[in-house]
Amino acid sequence: MKKIQVRSRDIERELTQYAISITKKDHVELLEDAFRVLLINHEPAFFEYHDTWVPALKYLQTHPCLRKVTVDMGAIRFIIGGADIMRPGVVAIDEGIAKDDFVVVVDQTHCKPLSVGIALMDSAAMKAITSGKVVKNIHYVGDELWKMV
Repeated sequence: MKKIQVRSRDIERELTQYAISITKKDHVELLEDAFRVLLINHEPAFFEYHDTWVPALKYLQTHPCLRKVTVDMGAIRFIIGGADIMRPGVVAIDEGIAKDDFVVVVDQTHCKPLSVGIALMDSAAMKAITSGKVVKNIHYVGDELWKMV
C-alpha cells in the first residue's frame, strides 16, 4: 500500500464537477493499492473508476454531491450483495440524471447511501419503464473499497 501526499488545489481541479471545496487545511493523500483512493482528512473520499474520480460511500454520507435513486427496503439486501439496481425496486428518481452519470442509491426509510452506480439511462427513461436494470452498481456497502480504509 503506497500513500502519496497531494496538494489540495491540484486535486480540487480534478473534482470540479462535484462542486466541493478542499482547503489548505485538509490533509489529502492518494492511496494506491488494489484501488486508487483519495483520502481527505484520513477518510476515503473518492476512488478512481476508468480514469474518473467518483465519490466513495463514506464521503457521500456527509457530503451529498450526486443525484439520487431511492429504492424500497426490499431491494437493500440485493444491492449490498453487489446486484445492479432494477426498476421494480426504485421508488424515486432525481430529475436531471443523464445516461452514464454517477448516481448514489439510497434507501427509502433512512435515505442512507447504499451504493454508487452508473445510470444506464436518463431519469425520464427510468421513470417511463417498469422493469429492467436502471443503474449499474460499482461500489456498495460491504465491498472491498468500503472495508479498505
